Amino acid sequence: MPSLTPTLRNEYQHLFDTCEIRSKQTDNVERLSQKIEANEPVYKRIETALGIPWYALGLIHAMETTPPLSMAGHLHNGDPLSARTVQVPAGRPTTGTPPFSWEESAMDALTFERFHQWNDWSIPGLLYKLERYNGWGYRKYHPEVRTPYLWSFTNHYKRGKYTADGRFSDTARSKQCGAAALLRRLMERGSVGAENEAADEALISFRRGPAEHVKSLQRFLNTCPGVTVGVDGKPGKRTSAALKAVTGNYLIGDPRANVA
Repeated sequence: MPSLTPTLRNEYQHLFDTCEIRSKQTDNVERLSQKIEANEPVYKRIETALGIPWYALGLIHAMETTPPLSMAGHLHNGDPLSARTVQVPAGRPTTGTPPFSWEESAMDALTFERFHQWNDWSIPGLLYKLERYNGWGYRKYHPEVRTPYLWSFTNHYKRGKYTADGRFSDTARSKQCGAAALLRRLMERGSVGAENEAADEALISFRRGPAEHVKSLQRFLNTCPGVTVGVDGKPGKRTSAALKAVTGNYLIGDPRANVA
């Protein structure tokens, strides 16, 4: 498994700086980018809980669901939210009672894959984490093809694709928009890398937040080992302490966050 060396970091940055969205795909990329932006309030609630930037979650969501950005199934694999997952990874979330909300499932999927433990959200850091999540098969066995998981719909990808586990075709072409193409367009649109001046009333902070969103967070926290918190919709000291135990961070606004 490659590590994020300075050489690899420079490679990601150079490829991103020189990537161009193919003209035939501009409408598709634009449509998906707008949908990611529309979902920003939902993603930001999870950002508050787990520390994963909202746009990183948007990219994962676009890549891991069918159709892209669907909220009708588990983020893990698209299985129905009415029950635990059946496909790999099966039996997720391990606790709680179905049906699950999309946010509950998403937080379980992200912690299961340890996205909440990653702290390098620079462009190279994000692209590395996404490629690592999808797998290193292209780098190891087909280095002539840059992974379509990142570069599909850009000038850095033409053809070559795994059509099944362990089965590679030189002529197959990915029909899925790559994560780097989406990130590039989000940055061009100004929704990533720019300050958002509008206050988001849906965000959870210490002793403030919509009850249903707080309950989703509390139900998720109760799925983590050693954590028990009441599901009352109130983001108080116990909920903030439980979040600290799971992610290392208190809720925004908790005065304990400023105590050395």
